[in-house]
Amino acid sequence: MKNRSSAGFLKLAAFAAASALACGAANAAPTLTPGVLSVGSDMTLPPHTYLDHGKPAGFDPEFVGKVASYMNDTTKFVDTRFANLILGVTGGRYDIVASALYVTPERTKVVDFVPYFMTGGSLMVSSTGGLNPKTVGDLCGKRIGSIKGAAWIKYINAASDKACVAQGKPAVQVREYDTSAETAQAILSQGIDAQYEDVSIAGLIVDKSGGRLKLTSNSPLDPVVCGLAMKKGNKELKSQIESAIAQMKAKGEYQALLKKYNVVAPTEAEIAKAMGTAQ
Repeated sequence: MKNRSSAGFLKLAAFAAASALACGAANAAPTLTPGVLSVGSDMTLPPHTYLDHGKPAGFDPEFVGKVASYMNDTTKFVDTRFANLILGVTGGRYDIVASALYVTPERTKVVDFVPYFMTGGSLMVSSTGGLNPKTVGDLCGKRIGSIKGAAWIKYINAASDKACVAQGKPAVQVREYDTSAETAQAILSQGIDAQYEDVSIAGLIVDKSGGRLKLTSNSPLDPVVCGLAMKKGNKELKSQIESAIAQMKAKGEYQALLKKYNVVAPTEAEIAKAMGTAQ
């Protein structure tokens, strides 16, 4: 009799514990800290993300701040170098990445994305170096600098294979640096011949170079979709962000921010191509 009572009690206790866990999971906040949307962002990438007198500024902080307001959250930015951003979000260091992160089929295997704008690449060189490349294929045998971990490195190598190696010319050599500013400095110190950079960031670097650097590509190279990235499987967070963006669009706030920073919204076809789901 005692054994039966004990067995019954254990079953009841197990059921109660399981129910508590289920309820806890159902009521758990989609963010690491309830009421706070923590954001991994490389604050060395103006005009997308940077620090202005110690405070996050630029397109991504403005955009995410508006998203968070519709989620009834505040924001907390975690300054992280670009090459480590995805590792940080998958490792639970912050909730999302907002840092002009390109959407690629490879990255969709690791994180979930909410696409939100499009950008492209530019080439810049020394104003006095004699180079005037319009495309990567104009730099066969030359050294191109890039920020570490950039998705466009794959594009540079593919363009080099097609325009240089396949034509019997020496390949483009890629050199990687921690920040865009360091890459630009490498041009000035003659460590590299050119820099491949996001079109908005490149324009700002050239403007601040005092005439020492110049843009040479006429239009954005390899137009790409950028997305907010989050840990795979967090459906509630993804849904809340998508809902917030929908509300921003309904009020014209989304369109106004894109116009302010001279970027455009991706089409469904462009998103599908970036995700690797295009038919």
